[in-house]
Amino acid sequence: MTFVTDVKNQKMKSLMHLLQGFPMPHRRAGSWQISGLFARALSLCLLLWLPHSLSMAQTAASEKKGTAIEKRVKAAFLYQFLNYVDWPAAAFAKSDVPYVIGVANADDIADELASLASGRSVNNRTVTIKKLRPGDALNDIHVLFIGRTELSRQQQLLKQAQAQPVLAVTESEGALTQGSMINFRIADDRVRFEVAPDVVEKAGLKLNSRMLAVALSVTKGTPQ
Repeated sequence: MTFVTDVKNQKMKSLMHLLQGFPMPHRRAGSWQISGLFARALSLCLLLWLPHSLSMAQTAASEKKGTAIEKRVKAAFLYQFLNYVDWPAAAFAKSDVPYVIGVANADDIADELASLASGRSVNNRTVTIKKLRPGDALNDIHVLFIGRTELSRQQQLLKQAQAQPVLAVTESEGALTQGSMINFRIADDRVRFEVAPDVVEKAGLKLNSRMLAVALSVTKGTPQ
């Protein structure tokens, strides 16, 4: 695969900063595999701007590969968000308390996150992944990811998250109007995300401006 190295667009440069440390999928013998973590993550930044088809015209095998890549990219975004969000001091009982990412009804993404977090730390904190089941409380969770198949409980989970300093991330159409803070979208066959900064601020969190610079859209959300 040939990559274009002359990156002129300022938005792409911001994306490169945002994705520093992400894993890159490599093409080998007709399948995608995960390599080690690159110091600069240039290849993955460019990959996000190269088309990978998710259309119905693909074969079942190709669709499965495309879905796997989508989940890996979303997991990588969720992990890297920790570098670009500030939580209030009260969100951590002790200085060595780990970041906790709670994942509701998206075990495959939770598994990708666990692989990414293994043996690594963010801001001198380790990262713990928790698979949330119906009835689980959101106590001590710093990031909540709600899978698209959890629509029946999505609004309820978002309301619970709003009572705490929790970064709520979703992947369903219209989720920002329900109180989500960051929502994944597929735009031009690429994984992107939209942001509702007013909802983030209301929860006592602060977003780094670089996240807003690479967002698909910055929208006024509707806290419930």
